[in-house]
Amino acid sequence: MSIPMATSPHAASAPPLRSGVDGPPPGPLPRAERHAVILAGAAVAFARSGYAATSMEDIAAASGITKLIVYRHFDGKEQLYRAVLQRVFERQAELFLAGISDGLHAAASTRALLTGAREQPDGFRLLWRHAAREPQFAAYAEELRDVAVGAARAVVEPFLAPELREWAAQTLFDHLVDATLNWLDHGDPAADERYVERTAAALTASVGAWAGPPGPAR
Repeated sequence: MSIPMATSPHAASAPPLRSGVDGPPPGPLPRAERHAVILAGAAVAFARSGYAATSMEDIAAASGITKLIVYRHFDGKEQLYRAVLQRVFERQAELFLAGISDGLHAAASTRALLTGAREQPDGFRLLWRHAAREPQFAAYAEELRDVAVGAARAVVEPFLAPELREWAAQTLFDHLVDATLNWLDHGDPAADERYVERTAAALTASVGAWAGPPGPAR
């Protein structure tokens, strides 16, 4: 069973995020790389304290730089928050696109999501857990989520009755994201491949069960 991932129309290749929580990188950085370091630091700060309680000073400290340098790249923390969400989403899209050489199956979908989560754990939590709870960003987070859910809609449509398709698509996506968030919080990185195999099997079994005739009521 193939599970494709819809992508943002603005997705573009970008260097991976580097967190500044271990101190500033030695020497001056190219602008694009400094930009990425700030986004990583902002993700750490926002995930730790929430949008309202996070200051630009907090973001600068998490990035290992001064507030002045942060302002050279971003006008304020609202722009930063949106940039973190978009950067994580676009990186996730890149990972899914990289896995479609032989069709994006359940295991490839799960592995891509987990890879993005491991690369940018605080940004991943911000995008899929915290942003929807922030009034300023709830609508934007829902837009990104709907793009991603579009892939699940494409998966379930050939197998399910029309009245079940939207429920199944929403459920399938929520299950994969929640499973990945919980594994990120509680799972052993050494067992990531086992997680991928089990989660992919669960997704495939779920769609198969939903497509079958209903069992007797109990």
